Amino acid sequence: MGIKRFEERMERLVEGSLTRPFRSSLQPIEIGRRMTREMDLQRRVGARGVLVAPNIFSVTLATADVERFSQYIDALVRELAEAAREHAEIEGYILVGPVEVDIFENSRLRTGTIEVVAEVHEGDFPSDLVLPDGRRIALTPAPIVIGRLPECQVVLNDPNVSRRHAQITKENGQISILDLGSTNGIKVNGRQLRDAVLVDGDEVQIGASRLFIEAP
Repeated sequence: MGIKRFEERMERLVEGSLTRPFRSSLQPIEIGRRMTREMDLQRRVGARGVLVAPNIFSVTLATADVERFSQYIDALVRELAEAAREHAEIEGYILVGPVEVDIFENSRLRTGTIEVVAEVHEGDFPSDLVLPDGRRIALTPAPIVIGRLPECQVVLNDPNVSRRHAQITKENGQISILDLGSTNGIKVNGRQLRDAVLVDGDEVQIGASRLFIEAP
């Protein structure tokens, strides 16, 4: 689904002019498919059993293919990165750093050849915790404790929330939430969990309150 959206966005972006002249040559969708295939092949099991996928991609093409895409190379790189992020979300992969795509040319490659080197590089996503009232707290290595006590970083005045209910931390680019032994637990995207790795767009429910992880 992510690759299909990538193809549709590229076609809209250049109003079809990118794909029509190259019908018998290398298509952007082929690069996207090769990248996501590498993500699937090189995923690995990380902490707490999560699947960690590559987030850094070096794509090498023949000189002739780079020349064909030259007018749209910046847009192609952006859309390939977005396709990788969408594929990770669909497959449930964790990305430990921002997605980066670079396209290189090699005059020794045959036209239509794609070489992809995919790697896992830890980085730091800027992320916010969005509170029920719309306030945003930037996530840093400092833990954020959520509960009823006034000294908590996030105070929720809800009888269903424990005094120290849960803690959100960000370490090595990975955001995680831990239940601190609360009475009613936490839900992440509707699932009752004791701990979880969080990514952009995730919803955390504590008592009657819903909080979100979002990029600023």
